[in-house]
Amino acid sequence: MRHILLLGGTTEATALATALAARGERAVLSYAGRTDHPSAQAIPTRVGGFGGVEGLADHMQREGVTHLVDATHPFAARISSNAIAAAERAGVQLLALTRPEWVEGPGDRWTRVADTGQAVAALGRDPARAFLALGRQTIGDFASAPHHFYLLRFVDAAEPTLPHHHLVVDRGPFTLAGELALLREHRIQVIVAKNAGGAGARAKLDAARELGLPVVMIDRPFIPDRPQVHGVAQVLDWLDHGVVRGV
Repeated sequence: MRHILLLGGTTEATALATALAARGERAVLSYAGRTDHPSAQAIPTRVGGFGGVEGLADHMQREGVTHLVDATHPFAARISSNAIAAAERAGVQLLALTRPEWVEGPGDRWTRVADTGQAVAALGRDPARAFLALGRQTIGDFASAPHHFYLLRFVDAAEPTLPHHHLVVDRGPFTLAGELALLREHRIQVIVAKNAGGAGARAKLDAARELGLPVVMIDRPFIPDRPQVHGVAQVLDWLDHGVVRGV
């Protein structure tokens, strides 16, 4: 019987976990544990890291894992790179469940940057009211630009180190109407976002377009080539047939 290890922390991972449970698959969902109150899952879960490539490979061999599905966040480059190397070392089949990137369209005003350091620089020297749609792990770089006001939105309550900020505690998916109201209420002038892709966080970009706001878009980090799909049905097809089709 196959044994599936699902690396998660995303809405796609939750959807896949539900589908695996419905099929009666032997599967475990693993996530980093950065959220204090994670969503309930349909399959057993584990929390925390594995100890790098060697630790993940040893875990999969010890637990008899046959299939590894990487459905982590597009910016979780380290765990994704480790998954590629560990799967090869352990002789485990690997597939990534990913989101297509967002693409700039008519009416968008994007400045694309490589990382948060460049995003800070892109905000400029004049004081601005910025919405940092980034998550709490990556806002530290903005402390070097204390002349801006920062609107933050986290899943859990936290104490950010930024001097001028307002924190909203909320969990997506978010609507266009809600994002428009949020941006107007806080008089936001620019949005800083990661190119995470997906529908659940897209509304802030649609709101920026409607309001004519600029967006500083952080490009995805490099991840080595690997087989990948964009839908739960394709993962299930891969499990049943051992090949990636229709990508």
